[in-house]
Parts: sequence; C-alpha cells; structure tokens
Amino acid sequence: MRNIALVISYDGTDYRGFQSQPEGYTVQDKLEEAIRMLTGERVKAIGSGRTDAGVHARCQVVNFETHSAIPIDRWTIALNTRLPNDIVVQRAWEVSEQFHARKHAIRKTYRYTINCNRIPDLFRRRYEFHHPAPLDVKAMHEAICHLIGKHDFSAFTSPHSVKPSHIRTILDARVELETPSDNHINYPSSLVDSERDQKYYPGKQRGILHVYVTGTGFLYNMVRIITGTLIQVGEGKRTADQVASILASMDRARAGPTAVPQGLTLWEVAYPDGAFEAPE
Repeated sequence: MRNIALVISYDGTDYRGFQSQPEGYTVQDKLEEAIRMLTGERVKAIGSGRTDAGVHARCQVVNFETHSAIPIDRWTIALNTRLPNDIVVQRAWEVSEQFHARKHAIRKTYRYTINCNRIPDLFRRRYEFHHPAPLDVKAMHEAICHLIGKHDFSAFTSPHSVKPSHIRTILDARVELETPSDNHINYPSSLVDSERDQKYYPGKQRGILHVYVTGTGFLYNMVRIITGTLIQVGEGKRTADQVASILASMDRARAGPTAVPQGLTLWEVAYPDGAFEAPE
C-alpha cells in the first residue's frame, strides 16, 4: 500500500466546499472520482482542512492510500487530465504510511482579498470582495494585531460551531495593501476620485487589500468573521481597540458580519521538516 500526498489548487466558486457531504459536488468528490478513473480504486482523500462553499485554495494538501504502481512523476498530469478545469494538482509525492495531511499540519495561512476601488475588477471578481469605498488600512492592521496569540475565539465563530473548544492560536495576522501592477487601468479621472476621497474619506485608502491570518487551527467561519469586523474598523464604524474587547467578550453578537466567501483562499499549509520524505 502506498501513501500519496498531493498539493492541489481550486476555484471553489461552484463547489459546496472541500469535504464530501450528502448534497454532493465537493472538491473531495471530484478528486476521488479522478483517482478512481485513473486507478480503478475507491479511495478516501484526506485534506489538510475544510474550506466552505465558495472558498478557494491555493495550497490544499491531500493524502490517500493506493495499491496503484503508477510512478509518482505521472500522477500530476494523469489526474489533471481527469479533473475539471477549476481543480489542479500542483505536485505529488510518495510519503511514509504515517503521513496524515490534517493531523500533521502545524500551521495554515488564509488570505482574504478586498477590492476597495470604486469600480470592481471584472477578472478578479470571483476571488475578492468588492467594497466600493476606501478603507482605513492602518486601523485595520492595528485591529487584527489584537488577535495574535492564544485566545478563546467564540466571538469570531459561527453559533453553529460544534467544536468542544474555541481556543485557538493565531501566530501572525496582518493587513497589506497590494502594490498596483503595471497593467492597472489608471485614467485621468482617478485624480478626481483621489480629490473626492480626500474630502469625504480622510485617512482612508483605495486599492486591493489582503488580510493574512496564520494559525495552528481555525473555527467555522472564523477568518470571514474576523474580516467582516475589520471592514467595519476600516469604515470607521469601530475602533481598532474595540476588537480586543470583542475578543474578550466571547460573544458572537459583538463581532461584525461574516464576509462573503469568494474573497477567502486557503493560502498555505506548513508541515514539519521531513514530512514529505519518501518511505524507505
């Protein structure tokens, strides 16, 4: 029996999340179907974590067991020819039989993208939340820093969470403003927008914002609720320091709304050194 690990990316727009469920049409379902088409086996693909309906992944790690003798360097292309276009296998390894994609992950990073330009980006609309007014990026960054450390995140999870404990550890959290690319459309009217923004939105910025949150584990809707709260800080509806009191309250009603799913991406999953070493 071989244990195969994959790194996959997917556009989660049309899926009901990663993990299989009775309603079907999940990323796990499609991946397992592709493996069955390739090997004739029915396997269970274990993901490093769940992603909700509409949420994407740049780096989702998966492992599964197989009796197939297909050389490891053939798996990537062979699976990609059998997967839909919105799921891509980036790399495949043969790992030790002890490797477990979820249990052995030591940290994960999620990224939430907010477009606060006046006009939405047609080509990125599936991967970001469009907020047509500028935001106070500095205040948002100050706010998210209150969440770093080991805390009870009951205020930042869905009331439907079934986890026995809401204590989680955030290792790093930050808000970054993306540098405009060379192909960014920048017509003279932007000068008028800038003058209007300075008058009506002092201290706020336009652009593409990325909220990065790295932790050892996450709760249901946790990053999306954090982001929804940060947006209110950026709008000036809350102060950065209020985020600390929301966290301490452990009351979901005190936090902001749950941000829409399409802006969220599972960005990176980290493992201990040697986790992907081939079996002897």
